[in-house]
Amino acid sequence: MQDFFLNHLALSVLDVEQSVAFYTTVFGFKEIKNTASNSKTRWLQLDGKIQLHLIYRPKFELKTIKADHFALSTTNLKGFVKHLDRLGIMYSDWIDSENKDYIRKDGVFQIYFQDPNQHWIEVNNAV
Repeated sequence: MQDFFLNHLALSVLDVEQSVAFYTTVFGFKEIKNTASNSKTRWLQLDGKIQLHLIYRPKFELKTIKADHFALSTTNLKGFVKHLDRLGIMYSDWIDSENKDYIRKDGVFQIYFQDPNQHWIEVNNAV
């Protein structure tokens, strides 16, 4: 069996500038050069070698459900929640209770919120 590693996540976005501002402000991701094309697609560095590609789609119509999300982990979930509060970003638990975290059966705390294009993001403390 071959080894596989996550290389990047790609999200369709209506406004690339707004999305870059969101991900750099909320998560502190750093923008890196898009080496694949001269398109409006912008690349951000998450950690190590994992990237987030924000792909401009002006006629994009996203239909989302919370079950379709990506998850990031942090060692300081409480500090991150305070950061979201300062930014005025609403978050919820799995059942949509606003400004509430959720404790999974395995003891992991998690929250959910959406980016400007309504993509769901989970942040948890499963580090």
